[in-house]
Amino acid sequence: MSRVHSYQVTLAPLPHEGGAETVPALVFTHHNHDDLMQIAERVRRVSGLDPDSAAATAVGLKLLGGVMLSERDNPLFDVLRQPLREFIQELKSLSKRS
Repeated sequence: MSRVHSYQVTLAPLPHEGGAETVPALVFTHHNHDDLMQIAERVRRVSGLDPDSAAATAVGLKLLGGVMLSERDNPLFDVLRQPLREFIQELKSLSKRS
């Protein structure tokens, strides 16, 4: 049986200059069979993206993919299934090439 990795995801706005507006952080939990830290690091190494963009891409894909998997019968995701699968395969092929 594979290990389940649990994460607390926090999205907090950075303060902007001269602004006193405070917006609460968005915090939620996510469970995934993959180690998202290792995947983000791998995407940083092979994607050619800057480190922040690579991490955002890796985490965003895994979060979206996880929801799509748990909601496989939801037609909302039908239009994304094949293109997302192709994109992930292309990203994985970059890792194999390096």
